Amino acid sequence: MGSLKPTKKTMMAQQYDARDNELHLNEIPIPEPKSHEILVKVACASLCHSDVMHFEPNDQGLILGQNPVTIGHEATGYVVEIGSDVSGFKEGDNVGFICAVDCCFECEPCKKVHNAWCVTGKQKMQGFSCNGYFQEYVCVDARNTMVLPGELDANSAAPLFCAGVTAFHGVEDCGLKPGQWMAVIGCGGLGHLGIQYAKAMGLKVIGLDIAGRALEEAKRSGADHVFNSMTEKDWQKNIVEITAGGVDAAVNFTASKKSYDDAPAIIRPGFGILMVVGIPRQPLEFNGLDIALGRYRVMGSNNGTCYNMRPCIEFSAKHGIKPHLNYFKLEQVPEMVELMNSHKAQGRMGVQFD
Repeated sequence: MGSLKPTKKTMMAQQYDARDNELHLNEIPIPEPKSHEILVKVACASLCHSDVMHFEPNDQGLILGQNPVTIGHEATGYVVEIGSDVSGFKEGDNVGFICAVDCCFECEPCKKVHNAWCVTGKQKMQGFSCNGYFQEYVCVDARNTMVLPGELDANSAAPLFCAGVTAFHGVEDCGLKPGQWMAVIGCGGLGHLGIQYAKAMGLKVIGLDIAGRALEEAKRSGADHVFNSMTEKDWQKNIVEITAGGVDAAVNFTASKKSYDDAPAIIRPGFGILMVVGIPRQPLEFNGLDIALGRYRVMGSNNGTCYNMRPCIEFSAKHGIKPHLNYFKLEQVPEMVELMNSHKAQGRMGVQFD
């Protein structure tokens, strides 16, 4: 790896433009860090389904700030320059980070819920309301940044800083004990990590998807059983039989409303959990009688703050959790989006910067 410092004042960035609903490879200025920020040379930025929501009609709260905006909120890189108020980092450190900026990090929502609900109302999310990570350099808040454990590599750990944190807490927050059953709904970019985390926690896992490649990924990640919920007629009945009454938790990583509608049939009655992680375009619907009479519980899981990022990353390093990451060039990000939309991707897709 050569010099980390930029040799010019501009860089190329994949930016979403709401005026034509397209991505454009634009030349933009390289940012300078504020006193509380770190300038990072991006090693790898990976694509998340939330990035694709830019292009879709969606009423679930996606907020676009500046336009055009560099997409991407999942990356790792190398420290280039440190703001005057920052300590604990040095030039060349391999780091990962998450995307909230301009929030206080001290209010109760920031500490215990999510930075999206910061009481200041000034919060932004990189990749959505301000520039994200599909660009060579980015300024990140030092409070949202950590040096990578030695077992992790900056060129391959990028998915852990969104997909990993999201999948880890989606699984862990269910509170299951070793030997209990978990269904992982959606075995792609998040789900293949969720399966690895669940197995590392001692759970028995059933993988559900509609794409053959994702189900192959689920098997490689350690799933005990897999089902194609589109082509296998009796998949719900079979799951109930295998688990002797239903899974103890079903974690849904998909953006499919139908998958949410189908999930209660495979959950063990009486305090089984439906964990909401994936965000469909349409509002979700639940049967009030089911909830009132305790057929199952509906929960959500925090998808990453500076307060719960580190446990996931350290667990990943300790247990050898590895994203399946396929590499592309910056100009190929539109191709990555198409592969994700067509369900032809396996694991995670990322841009590796030179």
